Amino acid sequence: MAFLRNSLRAFLSHAKKSLRTAIQSSQRITLVAGNESADLDSLTSSILYAYIRSLNPPRNAFAPLYIPLLNLPAADISLRPEFEALFRHANIDSSHLVTLDDLPKPDERELKPEDTQWILVDHNKLQGVLGDTYSSRVRGVVDHHEDEGVVPQDTDPEPRVIEKCGSCTSLVVRTLRSSWEAGTDAFSLSSGAAHAQGDSLVNDASVTRTWDAQLAKMALASILIDTANLTAKSKVEKADRDAVEYLEVKINLSPQDAAQWDRTKFYNEIDAAKRDIGGLSFEDILRKDYKQWDENRLTLGISSVVKPLDFIVEKVIHDTEEDKETRFVTAIGDFMAVRNLSIFAIMSTSMSEAGEFQRELYIQALSAGHAAASTFAKEAAKELRLEDHSVEMLEGKPGAMQPESEGPWRKIWMQRDVGKSRKQVAPLLRRAMGAASG
Repeated sequence: MAFLRNSLRAFLSHAKKSLRTAIQSSQRITLVAGNESADLDSLTSSILYAYIRSLNPPRNAFAPLYIPLLNLPAADISLRPEFEALFRHANIDSSHLVTLDDLPKPDERELKPEDTQWILVDHNKLQGVLGDTYSSRVRGVVDHHEDEGVVPQDTDPEPRVIEKCGSCTSLVVRTLRSSWEAGTDAFSLSSGAAHAQGDSLVNDASVTRTWDAQLAKMALASILIDTANLTAKSKVEKADRDAVEYLEVKINLSPQDAAQWDRTKFYNEIDAAKRDIGGLSFEDILRKDYKQWDENRLTLGISSVVKPLDFIVEKVIHDTEEDKETRFVTAIGDFMAVRNLSIFAIMSTSMSEAGEFQRELYIQALSAGHAAASTFAKEAAKELRLEDHSVEMLEGKPGAMQPESEGPWRKIWMQRDVGKSRKQVAPLLRRAMGAASG
């Protein structure tokens, strides 16, 4: 039976309770999981997919309720101030989200793989502990990253969509647009039930329009952030523009939301919140938007940071009398050691004094990853338009390759091709890792 139409808040609460019940009674469940960086796009694409699919599931669905999973511990939500900024517009809060804390540990065997089906959004390979246990249960994907080739070609009745796009959420909107319309037209709760949920509205039509507007604003947040409000020409695709147009129609159909809607103001609010990381520690800044991969017995980690490298360096060296470069390299080494990384990269973004968007790239590699890092430096330099770079606060010359006798391999570049994000840089690094001799 499909989930009866209700607010996003009510849906998430219902999904969380249903997950607990399913685990306790060994019922079938379908989980919609974003990637392990758990960024805004993973949040919104997983929730949007689960909500719409639950309204109008396929006749032969594995389970009628789709449960969105935010791929992080609940405590890490606080590292993402943009989430809290968005929640106000969607009438939800962090307590409504299903996180890794809501799943039993895989070794406890309370959630058997055969009782689950997994839909991946914003990635197409289930990584880490979840991947070790449940990767064989992936039955659908909507993603905009390079195809890893592990999701089955035939995923019917779920979609298999992997294509270039500014935001994965745009692809979810396009893929499930007809289901959203069917779910909107088919059913809505009575106004009395809506009042019970805290939705102070006068009739069923206005109730569903407000729910649609809240869902649309949630989806728009990640699309606008990932495409810089549709101004990032190297990222924006037709699916992004179409999704924004469709979602804004949803907002404007709700009189109460249309009267206050200002897309630029909304984008600026979410973007400012995302960049407000001054209060985070050095490690939390690196953890906030982090992804990890295994390739050819090597492990790669990449952190995306919305501040320049000197901001990150300052977090480490501001109160130390130790050699500054040594202190920074040691701090990065500690971060790598906890995660057993062979290679670690920081991709930073910021605005130049002239107001132009810019990217910096820092890579540090242990001896096992030295050959791969050197290969990347040679082969990716032209494609990414890498230029040797340095950070003023660091002593020494980190813009030059450091021999192993002087500690880990490390290098800093200015990445002049600013259109290439982690989606493009990670495959280049992994390719170099795959080519490295063991």
